[in-house]
Amino acid sequence: MEGLLGRKMGMTQIFTDDGTAVPVTVIQAGPCLVVQRKSADGKDGYDAVQLGLVESRVPKTVTRPMNGHFKAAGVAPMRRVTEFRIEAEEEWKAGDEVTASVFTEDDYVDVSGTSKGKGFQGVVKRHGFAGGRASHGSMFHRAPGSIGQSSDPSRVYPGTRMPGQMGGKQVTVKNLRIVKVDADRNLLFVRGAVPGPKDGYLSIRRAKRG
Repeated sequence: MEGLLGRKMGMTQIFTDDGTAVPVTVIQAGPCLVVQRKSADGKDGYDAVQLGLVESRVPKTVTRPMNGHFKAAGVAPMRRVTEFRIEAEEEWKAGDEVTASVFTEDDYVDVSGTSKGKGFQGVVKRHGFAGGRASHGSMFHRAPGSIGQSSDPSRVYPGTRMPGQMGGKQVTVKNLRIVKVDADRNLLFVRGAVPGPKDGYLSIRRAKRG
């Protein structure tokens, strides 16, 4: 199995045998249920599984197409559904449970999530600009400065770093090492920080270049 769905529980630290403190993020990884199995031999054209995250809260509103989709798989409706590629020989079918035990210690993973929304921010906070002098009378403290040329090309280039919406986007942190796996409670202890707030949804995939 390439990956799992989970939720960010928070951060803590783990001490190694030599007393080194390792900062880790605790992730509630699964349990997940297989909602759909796609195969290269069928109409899909590729091998993958669609996983849904099992939660204590059942969604109140489910569209009729999605309700039929879950009913065909024989599972209860779920809030988060994500697709993961698998090998053709893997025997997964609708209704199978996938837990955190698919990962082991010292595995490397890529974790994706929605970053914290910061609202509309200026260039100093959003892009790390240094700003101007803080002395009295400079009138150039946190301004972006020049953003283009005058007569040629008489426009601002696309992609110019300017004030705007900060955060609230999908971010992937790659090559994070799994320090500890608690299979009984479906917990993964991943070294370092992952995107998103506490209780935010995450997608954990095996690192491709770890």
